[in-house]
Amino acid sequence: MKNIVILTGAGISAESGIKTFRDADGLWEGHDIMEVASPIGWRNNPALVLDFYNKRRQQLKDVTPNKAHFSLTKLEQHYQVNIITQNVDDLHERAGSNNVIHLHGELLKMRSSNNPNLIYSCKSDIKLGDLAEDNSQLRPHIVWFGEEVPVFEKAIEITKTADVLLIIGTSMQVYPAANLIDFVGLNTPIYFIDPKPVIQKNYYSNLTVISSNATIGVPKIVNQLIDL
Repeated sequence: MKNIVILTGAGISAESGIKTFRDADGLWEGHDIMEVASPIGWRNNPALVLDFYNKRRQQLKDVTPNKAHFSLTKLEQHYQVNIITQNVDDLHERAGSNNVIHLHGELLKMRSSNNPNLIYSCKSDIKLGDLAEDNSQLRPHIVWFGEEVPVFEKAIEITKTADVLLIIGTSMQVYPAANLIDFVGLNTPIYFIDPKPVIQKNYYSNLTVISSNATIGVPKIVNQLIDL
């Protein structure tokens, strides 16, 4: 069975109503991104950071997967499918996708401040004084700016196996995620779906660019792949 690897970014979740910091000139819900998504911000004001992610977690209850998320699940009836997402929401899982890797962490998880391997489910607020089993403050299980991406090597290995690569709703300007495209085979078909595509077609011999939103472009490509 052929393997389809799918790299998704903020654009696919934005159509469900989840905002990204790039929507407002570097501000994320009114905050400088470094205040709420960096180790320095965490050290300077952990209460602010916890409150920020508590609100983001609560917002997940008000959004639902969209047509693009649901379309991707159809591929699993015909192909081996692996989704590598830069998004920290659970919309892929809620739509029914079974193999999802979160490069930048997950809102619905929390972890020890000292030991990144002590990870717990998190469905409600994290408060100052909530401790992991190693007695360190619990923090959101989010990869902040300046931190390593712990699952990146796994993502590379999955990308190398791709018979087809779909790239959906990402600027391809966030690293190291943007480097994943360089790990597919030279003759691997690549489909890039974004309303403002930035990939230069002449860089990749088998690149197809679809200049549209995810909810329009993804169902179209999914149907084409199913019909192959």
